[in-house]
Amino acid sequence: MPEPQLQWQVSPPSEIPPWFLDAIKPHLPAQVLGDRDGHHAAQLLWKRGIRDVLSLPGFLNPDFYQPANPFEFGQEMQWAVERLQQACRTGEMVAIWGDFDADGITSTAVLWEGLGQFLPQEWQLIYYIPNRLTESHGLNHQGIDALQKQGCRLIVTCDTGSTNLKEIDYAQTLGIDVIVTDHHTLPAQRPPVKAIINPRYFSPDHPLFHLSGVAVAYKLIEALYQTLPDVPQQPLENLLDLVAIGLIADLVQLSGDCRYLAQLGIRRLQQQSKTQNPKSKITRPGVARLLELCQRNGDRPTDISFGLGPRINAVSRIQGDASFCVELLTSTDEKRCEQLATETELANTRRKSLQKDVTQQVKAKLEQLDLSTTSVIVIEDSQWPAGVLGLVAGQIAQEYGRPTILLSTENEVDNQLENKAQEDTIIESQSQSDPPKFARGSARSVNNIDLYQLVKSQEHLLHRFGGHPFAAGLSLPIENLPLFTEAINQQLRQQVSTTGASLTPVLEADLIVTVAELGKELFYELKLLEPCGMGNPVPKLLIQNCWFEEVRNYNTQDFKGRKVQFIKTEFEIWDNSCHTGFHGIWWGHYRDEVPKGRCDAIVELDYNNYKKRPEVRLLAVRSRVDLSSFSIPTRLDWILDWRGADEEIESQSFTGKAARLSEEGHQEMENNPHPKSIDPLTVSECPTSWDELQIWFRRAIASERKLALAYPPPSPLSPGEIWKQLVGIAKFLSRTGQTATLVQLQEKLDLSDRILHLGLDAISHLGFYVKHKDWAIAISGQPSLEVTDSVANEAIQKFLAAVEEEQFLRQYFYQVPLSTIQSQAWQITLNERLLA
Repeated sequence: MPEPQLQWQVSPPSEIPPWFLDAIKPHLPAQVLGDRDGHHAAQLLWKRGIRDVLSLPGFLNPDFYQPANPFEFGQEMQWAVERLQQACRTGEMVAIWGDFDADGITSTAVLWEGLGQFLPQEWQLIYYIPNRLTESHGLNHQGIDALQKQGCRLIVTCDTGSTNLKEIDYAQTLGIDVIVTDHHTLPAQRPPVKAIINPRYFSPDHPLFHLSGVAVAYKLIEALYQTLPDVPQQPLENLLDLVAIGLIADLVQLSGDCRYLAQLGIRRLQQQSKTQNPKSKITRPGVARLLELCQRNGDRPTDISFGLGPRINAVSRIQGDASFCVELLTSTDEKRCEQLATETELANTRRKSLQKDVTQQVKAKLEQLDLSTTSVIVIEDSQWPAGVLGLVAGQIAQEYGRPTILLSTENEVDNQLENKAQEDTIIESQSQSDPPKFARGSARSVNNIDLYQLVKSQEHLLHRFGGHPFAAGLSLPIENLPLFTEAINQQLRQQVSTTGASLTPVLEADLIVTVAELGKELFYELKLLEPCGMGNPVPKLLIQNCWFEEVRNYNTQDFKGRKVQFIKTEFEIWDNSCHTGFHGIWWGHYRDEVPKGRCDAIVELDYNNYKKRPEVRLLAVRSRVDLSSFSIPTRLDWILDWRGADEEIESQSFTGKAARLSEEGHQEMENNPHPKSIDPLTVSECPTSWDELQIWFRRAIASERKLALAYPPPSPLSPGEIWKQLVGIAKFLSRTGQTATLVQLQEKLDLSDRILHLGLDAISHLGFYVKHKDWAIAISGQPSLEVTDSVANEAIQKFLAAVEEEQFLRQYFYQVPLSTIQSQAWQITLNERLLA
């Protein structure tokens, strides 16, 4: 199945009040002063609901923001501080239990440095990072046992632990207390811990609600600093660069205290850049070296999201064990940090190559899927490296507009480790000779679909899972995979049919700009919105009627100059507003994919630190066609939405149909001497694929007529009820000797020709004899209505499944937004013109 077409949308411009522009101007960077008045930034802020003139300064500048007190976490924070104070007094061993992604690594580093102000590191304070490839996220028995043997009496989790109820109970049986700091989904009941600090207990509008794991860890340290202000030797602010790395690398909404901490953290991160501070003493040589390797200055959130974050994440994806990343971020030993940074960079190089390979393999498998009947993409392969599946799943979800779950079959070593980690809670029967084989992998969401709840609905089929609405990790027995795939698709179909949501991938542009507007002034104006992230995405710019020159391909290189199999295309983008082109890049694409001639493009404006210039990052492009030569309307109002208005609309006269046109269309009918151009083609039967609709689009274009979508709602009968009706009709025709046409049966049962023939084949297995006579059929025989034959049962189940699928598709095409249909029609008009 080819990759689906993106539906493009452009946010309509808003009328900005003068007082709002006046409130923004004092915050514009010096580079913007002059002719520009901040109108683009004002448009974006206004559209995103950031309109309160009192809170606006705190959004734009952290110096005007009042952060929340850490003790707003209430009694839980108080309990955590008291338990840590007890550990300090009694000399107990405390272990930090982290996670292996960037948020988890930085959370561990924050607790390592922060708690290290109160507890001697290595002697009374240690940390444990699970192995991504053998242990997965969260607490586990194997790691708890290892900590118990080292004398641990208290575990402080970070970025994990909220739902590890069995593991927490197990730790207690070994005499180990647990404090949970986390931001993931909460369990139904409070876990039996000394304290749980999780912002999910707040209401969604609370300024702490969206904190990531590293920010929650920071708040715990902040509470300790407030409680014991005379103990710490290092300023609390020293941790903020680590907080910014974890916050921006994770999928959290950057609002409230999240945005505040990220802003302050980026300020501090700049101090670790050797290019920004060539004469200053670098306090984090590991971070400084990573910034050098990714050619970043540390002054942009993208320096984290495209630079530091992927490199930290790459270590566990490739090696499994990412424990040394904590040392990389916190050590002051330059030589050691150089060695660890090099190892991190090599892991990232390997990650890029693997990600490209797996993406190509996934897309090859997608060719075998019918995406019109697929709501959730679930694909498994025994050879895929589990470490990159989350990245690929996110890429596929965005491109195909569907939640994506990619799984890899565990090898024998993984099975043994899994069983060993669970040996105290899993009782195996004596007859079980082989351990179960698992499929493990990652899931990513799209279009605001709550992936966590979607996966949780099939919890009974899973071995383990965890995550949040946008991303999840899971494992399940391989034998459950077909049932899981079917069930999770059915679950999302029900949600889509209930809510009317669309699975068509949508790319929305925020502003329409010209190439002449691109440059440093616009870059610094848009930079006012940074840091961008969930809830405040990077502005997407639509450039119309442009073209590309100097298009060339490159394989990326690692820091040693060796080629990496990860493609990028560089180009210059031009339009009629400029006398010179503007530089840009398109990651993961070849030069042949850049269209020739005039185009429309959606881009993000970025800054290339290496070449010291702004440039655009191409997100999507499509050929542009001048439709002035078309005889069809260039606007999309030639598609009329009459769905469900009248089930008998097909039999109405032209006058009756025209009455349903808009006032504008009715006036056009009265004035136009050629009624054919107004009498629309009418689609009276609900389609079950885009191919069917495309045929109607082409007919309308060829005949210069409008197209009316006038099909009625789908049948309310269930597949089982339709099957009973079919059997009843068969019994009636057999008893009376009458015949019926295929069209009559299709209309009576509301079935397509293909599905009806599956039904006739199914009843023939019951003992009915079906005979075709020209356009009619005769049915005879004395059937046995008890299904005892497996072949008959298989035929019936095939019919029922086909009916269910067809009903789902009809429901989709009955509810699909007109804007989506118009987008598909627009693509057809473009293609027709290109082929002409």
